[in-house]
Amino acid sequence: MANIPIWPGSSSFATGSTPFGFYDADTDFQTDADKVANFCALRLGYPLTEVELQDKSFYTAFEEAITTYGNEVYAYLVRQNYLSLEGATTGSNLNNAIVSPNLGTVIKISEQYGTEAGTGGTTDWHTGSLALDKHVQDYDLEVWASQSGITSGDLEIKRVFYESPPAIVKFFDPYAGTGTGMMNMMDSFGWGGYSPAVNFLMMPMNFDIQTIQAIELNDQIRKSNYSFEIQNNKLRIFPIPTTTGSLYFQYLLKSERVSNSIDLDASASISNVSNVPYTNPIYAEINSIGRSWIFEYTLTLAKEMLGYVRGKYSSVPIPDAEVTLNQQDLLSSATADKTALIEKLRAYLDETSREKLLERRSLESDYLNKELNNVPFPIYIG
Repeated sequence: MANIPIWPGSSSFATGSTPFGFYDADTDFQTDADKVANFCALRLGYPLTEVELQDKSFYTAFEEAITTYGNEVYAYLVRQNYLSLEGATTGSNLNNAIVSPNLGTVIKISEQYGTEAGTGGTTDWHTGSLALDKHVQDYDLEVWASQSGITSGDLEIKRVFYESPPAIVKFFDPYAGTGTGMMNMMDSFGWGGYSPAVNFLMMPMNFDIQTIQAIELNDQIRKSNYSFEIQNNKLRIFPIPTTTGSLYFQYLLKSERVSNSIDLDASASISNVSNVPYTNPIYAEINSIGRSWIFEYTLTLAKEMLGYVRGKYSSVPIPDAEVTLNQQDLLSSATADKTALIEKLRAYLDETSREKLLERRSLESDYLNKELNNVPFPIYIG
């Protein structure tokens, strides 16, 4: 086996010593790289025991630790802000951006309810008309759709305009004045078109409402009121038409509902978590809290690498004995430490979420109010 040099006790970082070179040009990274390598070697037992790693092994672990830290931080920010980011441009780096929450995506999500209610949304309601035949009660709107060039099954009826005349036009008021003065007053209110004149002026409003309700109730109980039912686009109307005419309705196309909800021309917009424009962090801008985590994670990665190296030989023969290497101990410890450090970082990030910060502020406010309630109120004598 070739005599491969191992950690000699010191190192000198040079650009190009890391696999990806993400931070090689960062002067803070250049300064800390050798310090971190020495820190890891000492924590792994050097100089009391040899450390079968090279300087580039430590630099690689250092680069990976910084990248992992940045990934965790920015993944947290994506989760925190994605509703405010979706649809924004991907052309700007968000590493140092402050993202203020907005309702853009929430409103976009709620537009689907506007579509169904006919009060907005992204899908148009179309208008159609159906010829009513004398004494024919049932109509197949799919047949109408086919005749109108609409694909079978694509039609969805949203509203049918089959209503009795409003009760107000059946409102007879024997007490309404018929003099010119009264009619002029009715005209001034915009009610002059009703004949005979309804009592908008003299009686209390609740009288008019009760009278209208009585007319509507009479139409529903004493005679076949205007109504309809739709089952699978089969329309049945009440009462049965006694004359020919037209029935109007509004509908939407199911295919348009689906196609209008998909924006295929969003190549320059944030469309999923993979293209949110966060990049690797700038090491020089990471504070001491973050760097402390990075140093610990670098040590864990170095420990893992050393375990794999020592696993190549479970034991080393020496005169009259053999030395058993601690591969399993190193790998078990590295695995546990990596998990603990990631969980610690995620818990720290979670504690700084908007939800947790607002919750903490609310608790502080409650405690302050309780504290202030213990302050005696002086009696002021003027």
